[in-house]
Amino acid sequence: MTVETVKMSSKGQIVIPLDVREELSAHTGTVFAVMGSKDTIVLKKITTPSKEDFIKDLGLFAKKATKKLKAKGFTEKDLQAK
Repeated sequence: MTVETVKMSSKGQIVIPLDVREELSAHTGTVFAVMGSKDTIVLKKITTPSKEDFIKDLGLFAKKATKKLKAKGFTEKDLQAK
């Protein structure tokens, strides 16, 4: 883990040092969650899944949901009813 010091600008901006950005694979447009408490600020890199990973995860979710609904006695007809 790399530790460096930085100064905040008059606009509240800080620069994340290059070696830290490289360690995190952070590039222009990288999104961070920012949390603060007392004298501590934490930046957490937020990653978004690729389109392929999202579709794969959505498919797994649908399979699990279908299995649970069938176990409870639901049918396709029940799900289409309004």
